[in-house]
Amino acid sequence: MPTTTARGAASQLIQLLQQYLQGPSPVRVRTWDGSEAGPADAPLVVLRSRRALRHLLWQPGELGLARAYVTGELDVHGDLREGLSAALRTVRESGSAPAPTLADKAAALRVLARLGAVGPKPQAPAGEVRLNGALHSRGRDRKAISHHYDLPPEFYALLLDPAMAYSCGYWTRPPGERGYGLPEAQRDKLELVCRKLGLRPGTRLLDVGCGWGSLSLYAAERHGAKVTSVTLAREQAEYVREQVRERKLEDLVEVQLCDYRDIPGGWYEAAVSLEMGEHVGDAEYPGFAAMMHRMLRPRGRLLIQQMSRGAIAPGGGAFIEAYIAADMHMRPVGETVGLLEGAGLEVRSVDSMREHYVHTIAAWAEALEANWDEIVSLTGTETARVWRLYLAGSGLAFQERRMGVDQILAVRPDGDGGSGLTGTLRDWYPECAAS
Repeated sequence: MPTTTARGAASQLIQLLQQYLQGPSPVRVRTWDGSEAGPADAPLVVLRSRRALRHLLWQPGELGLARAYVTGELDVHGDLREGLSAALRTVRESGSAPAPTLADKAAALRVLARLGAVGPKPQAPAGEVRLNGALHSRGRDRKAISHHYDLPPEFYALLLDPAMAYSCGYWTRPPGERGYGLPEAQRDKLELVCRKLGLRPGTRLLDVGCGWGSLSLYAAERHGAKVTSVTLAREQAEYVREQVRERKLEDLVEVQLCDYRDIPGGWYEAAVSLEMGEHVGDAEYPGFAAMMHRMLRPRGRLLIQQMSRGAIAPGGGAFIEAYIAADMHMRPVGETVGLLEGAGLEVRSVDSMREHYVHTIAAWAEALEANWDEIVSLTGTETARVWRLYLAGSGLAFQERRMGVDQILAVRPDGDGGSGLTGTLRDWYPECAAS
């Protein structure tokens, strides 16, 4: 039975944590020796071996914690998101505490040495991305995208809705109300995008970063659009091509496996990019915006759905960079609007969907837990734990406004300034029709 003793490793670690925070510990700790210490009502963190502490000693902060969690050396009992929230809240509240002195750090190191935590650097988990080459070169971007998206389609099928939409849904009702859930929210998002773009039979649509094809297939089947779908991920291209064949959409959907910088042709009536712009890079974004402008004919519409950095926080972080979306760059939404307008596009509408992502990620996390054993068999335990931590942390980031997501509708005006946009919000939002 866990105990709290002065000699137990847990008690000594809690004392160190309280000294560092200059206040109460946000967590209760159970260690490899069976001891337990900390507030009884706090989230319980389990350190299964001394290697968990070694990860933190060699890589202090977020990345060290992630490595310990991904390898299973560290675990959190109960709701992982609630545990992360409590820990972050306590760290923020202790921000005014004086920084540890050199003597404090030396004393802490002596304690950790007595606990056997000092030792060789642990090996990083196999799932950590390792990139080389110039930042946002074609080869490096291809490897970064492959690392995240080239998991088996069966994995995404267990996690996502039946349409395989891997982007924020649009929740027109509260989750669970009258059977309304993730499939309906993703359908409503796809319909909203198509309405904003003004799609009709024969409209030429460019889908940049098409993912698993949810929008391309929907736009072709429901609106008769002629779609060029572009992805840099081989697994996605093969999946979408198979869906095109099964649904007999060969005359409406063409799939291109290429970098966005190499898309041929142009003169589309509409273009869209759903949560691909985050992967473009900061220095490269003006070129991305110029490419979108070039691909559109005058009065053509562009819809960008893109994650943004909160005004008071950086978003992303070391864990996301190392395991999920390497080289990703986000900025406040206003800066993205400025870059699009700088490319000659006229921004007509910006919709924040931050709360919608909280609901969407919660649904993905629920699916992950419900299908845990099958997902582990497909990807391995470490990858499954990466996704558990990713969904918990990102859901919290959207909830706390450290990250956002926005739909930006823009148009390429013609030579006389005409936009071709004459509709009202009723044309876009079906829930507005009765008001």
